[in-house]
Amino acid sequence: MEKTLKVEAVVLRHSDWGEADRLLGLFSRERGKLRAVAKGARKVRSRKAGHLEPFTRVALMLARGRDFWIVTQADTVDAYQPLREDLVRTSYAGYVLELLDRFTFEEGENRSLFNLLVDTLHRLSIAADLFIPLRYYEIRLLDHLGFRPQLQVCVQGGEEIRAEDQYFSAMAGGVLCPRHGRTAPEARPISVDALRFLRHLQRSSYADARRAQVSQPVQKEMEALIQYYLTYLLERSLNTPHFIREMKKGG
Repeated sequence: MEKTLKVEAVVLRHSDWGEADRLLGLFSRERGKLRAVAKGARKVRSRKAGHLEPFTRVALMLARGRDFWIVTQADTVDAYQPLREDLVRTSYAGYVLELLDRFTFEEGENRSLFNLLVDTLHRLSIAADLFIPLRYYEIRLLDHLGFRPQLQVCVQGGEEIRAEDQYFSAMAGGVLCPRHGRTAPEARPISVDALRFLRHLQRSSYADARRAQVSQPVQKEMEALIQYYLTYLLERSLNTPHFIREMKKGG
């Protein structure tokens, strides 16, 4: 077993550990999800602390400890500073991290997910409108994790979906035509415009997806529908969407 490890990672979360240490949740390019302890990181004079805040992209040297990796060196690659200067961007970055954290386990390298994560943090740092970066992240995350929703044909009857309002079933994993959707108590209505934009996100590059013009009502519908699907898959609600809703209510 390796005694040392060099990785590039994004800090997903941290918590107090012992009297002065921090326990870190990391998502690394080389090893996927990891946990590590930063010794003395809570001390005022710690040189590591500033490099180990959530949604910081950091280069780390790790040494194997008894239970966790130990951080021996930390250098910031990208602090995504705009995310720290605006509460809305901070909240959405927190949502991105929470979603990845809830869906993943310590199961080894996944460079596609790492690249999606750092690309999304960069997009949230520079985009004027955060709707497309967030929805594109959710759709691509579902693809990478094997939960891609079926949006082209009715998941029960197999017939091609027509250009009309449909239903979406999280339990069935996709769209139901009106004939089948009306008899599925768990299914939710989905408008033809919301379905069209979700399909666009599924099949498009980010460069193409970001050109979409989505009305506010359709944005709200898409967001609610994706949250419904994510909550079903995780079997519990996420914390950050509730905080974001309360923040928006407060202006």
